[in-house]
Amino acid sequence: MSHSVELLAVGTELLLGSVANTDAQLLSRELSGLGLNVYYHSVVGDNPDRLAQAVELAKSRADVLVTTGGLGPTCDDLTKRVVAQAFGRQLAYHPACAEAIRAYFAASGREMPENNLQQAWLPEGCQVLENHWGTAPGCAFHSQGRWVVMLPGPPGECLPMFREQAVPWLAQLSEGVIRSRTLRVFGWGESQVESLLRPQMDRLTNPTLAPYAKQGEVELRITAKAEDGQAAQALIAPVEREVRSVLGDLVYGTEENSLERVVLEGLKDQGLTLGTAESCTGGLLAKRMTDLPGAAAAFRGGVVSYVNEVKRQVLGVPQALLDEQGAVCEEVARAMAQGARRVLGCDLAVATTGVAGPDSDEWGNPVGLVYVALAAQSGCWVRKLNLAGAREGRDRVRTLAASHGLDMVRRWLAGLEIVPEL
Repeated sequence: MSHSVELLAVGTELLLGSVANTDAQLLSRELSGLGLNVYYHSVVGDNPDRLAQAVELAKSRADVLVTTGGLGPTCDDLTKRVVAQAFGRQLAYHPACAEAIRAYFAASGREMPENNLQQAWLPEGCQVLENHWGTAPGCAFHSQGRWVVMLPGPPGECLPMFREQAVPWLAQLSEGVIRSRTLRVFGWGESQVESLLRPQMDRLTNPTLAPYAKQGEVELRITAKAEDGQAAQALIAPVEREVRSVLGDLVYGTEENSLERVVLEGLKDQGLTLGTAESCTGGLLAKRMTDLPGAAAAFRGGVVSYVNEVKRQVLGVPQALLDEQGAVCEEVARAMAQGARRVLGCDLAVATTGVAGPDSDEWGNPVGLVYVALAAQSGCWVRKLNLAGAREGRDRVRTLAASHGLDMVRRWLAGLEIVPEL
C-alpha cells in the first residue's frame, strides 16, 4: 500500500510570517527518504476550532498525519488535546515524561514552572517520543486507519527528534526508499534549461527530472523510488550522465554546493588567492566568500569602491577614464580588477561595476547594466550583463552580478571558456 502524508504545522506566528515554517521543508525530505509520499502541507493558527477542522480535512485525504508545534506548556498549545479528540482519545498523564521535564530544568539550573507538567499529558495508548533537546515530548499512535505523529515546533527539537524517535516507528510503513540527486546549474534560466531537457522530462517516470528556479540559478532534481538506496542510485546515475552531457559546464556542482564553495575549494586545490573590488555589489562578493569556514586560506580581502574617489585613490582607476566614460563601462571594470589584484596581492581579482537601480545613472546607463571583470597574471576578462529583467529590483541585480563574478572565477580555475556577454 502506498501511504500519503500531510504535514500540519500549528502556530499563529507562522501565519503572521514572524517565523518561517522550516519544519515542513526538513520533514518532507526525511519522509521522502522513507518512501512516504508527502502530498499536503497545511498551516493553522492557535485556534481550537480551526485546528479541529484542519485535522478532519487531513484525515479525509491522507493516512499519515505529522503535526509540528503546539506541544508547549501555555494555554495556546492545543495540538495534543485537539488531535486526541479528533481520534476519540483521552489524554493520560505520563510520570516518566514529568520526571524527564524536571530533570531537564534541574540540569540547566532553572526552577521549573508548574505549567510545564502539562507537557506530560499525552493521548492514551500512544508511543512516547522522547525529547532530548527540550521539554516537550512528542507522541505517535495508530487510530481509525491513520498513523499520527506529533512533534514540537522548534527546528532544533523537531528534526533530531523525528530522526531518533519517529523514524523507527514510521519504518513499519515504508515500502522502499526515495532518493534524490541535485545538480546545480548557473548561466541559463529555468525556461532555457527546461526547454533543453523537455524530452528527458517527458520520457522519465522513475526516476523523475524536475527543474527548480533558485536565486540566480537553477536546481535540477533527479528523484527515484526503489526497494533500497543502492537500487535508487542505480536508477539516478544514467539520468545524471545524460543531463550532464546536455548541459555541459553549465552544471557547476551537486547537492548543497554553492558557487562560492566551488570557487573556494578550487582556489585551495591550486594554491591560489582571490580578492575583490566591488561597486554595485557593495561587498556582497566578499561576504559570500567569507561566509564559508576556512575562507582565509584563499581569500585575501576586498575593496568596496562605491564612489569614484575610492576607485581612483585606492584601485588606481584613471580619473580621465572616469571623466570620459563614467564608472559603468568595460574599461573601468578592467582597471578595478587589475587594481585590486595589485593592492591586495592576490592571484585573481574580481571587480563589479554597474547600475543596480532603481534609477539609471547620470550617464544614462540603464538599470541592470553590469560589467564584471576577472584579472589574473595571464590576462583580464570582462563579462557584460544586461539584468534589466530582474523584476525583484536592486537586490537581485546585485546577487546575479556577484554570482557571475564567482562563475567567472570557477571557469578560470577549471580551464573553461569565460563567455564575455550574457
